[in-house]
Amino acid sequence: MTAEQRSVPRSVRRALTTVPALLYLAVCVGLIGWAVAATAWDESGESMAGVVPTFATLPLSLIVLALPLPDGPWGFVPLLLGCALVNAVFIGWCVRALTGRSGSAPRSGSGN
Repeated sequence: MTAEQRSVPRSVRRALTTVPALLYLAVCVGLIGWAVAATAWDESGESMAGVVPTFATLPLSLIVLALPLPDGPWGFVPLLLGCALVNAVFIGWCVRALTGRSGSAPRSGSGN
């Protein structure tokens, strides 16, 4: 393997092209969008909608919760998106490792 084939951006791109990783990322983005909309429409200021995407991005979101958070409900959105992206890369890496698809060479087969 050359250094180009082992580069981090290439590995991330390959991991994010798996179907389970893309589905997970789409669900997380949808949940974060729903939480933002629910929080924006809540006039009482007591919305707990952010809990759902936080649970969806576990375990990495627990580490983020230990950090000092920016003021306001909107500072949490980029952190949740980052957690979802890291988790999706990990899911894609696991799928590629478990299925044995490296993505660097075409599959060999009889073609029948």
